[in-house]
Amino acid sequence: MITLEVQTQQRAEMVDITRQVQKAISESRTNSGLAWLYVPHTTAGITINENADPTVRMDLLSDLDRLVSQDQPYYRHAEGNSDSHMKASLVGSSVAVMARAGELVLGTWQGIFFCEFDGPRRRRVLLEVMPAGGGQEVKDGE
Repeated sequence: MITLEVQTQQRAEMVDITRQVQKAISESRTNSGLAWLYVPHTTAGITINENADPTVRMDLLSDLDRLVSQDQPYYRHAEGNSDSHMKASLVGSSVAVMARAGELVLGTWQGIFFCEFDGPRRRRVLLEVMPAGGGQEVKDGE
């Protein structure tokens, strides 16, 4: 298992970790397989979405704030971050990405994003790289 470190700068933000994940895939020397990413935090998540236009991230965060606002009078959680827990549940705590020929298989505009909902903090993303073929490396064309 590989641990990726993410330092967030704001209470809510989406941090592009695509390059970190690609580097880990390359260093694992896995030709083809699956990268499983998991966020072990209850106020953060992970997603795959557009990586070409940063305003998409802003729009996603804005709508999550609209759907789940921070200051609701009925929230009971004493830490004041109930909205962060809900947003993390909506986004999810894991994604799987295929790798082929040592490269992540993502669409033209896609990137992998760590989603912070209760920052700024130092966070972790756990990555397991699983070779194709039941644990045996599969060469392209075989």
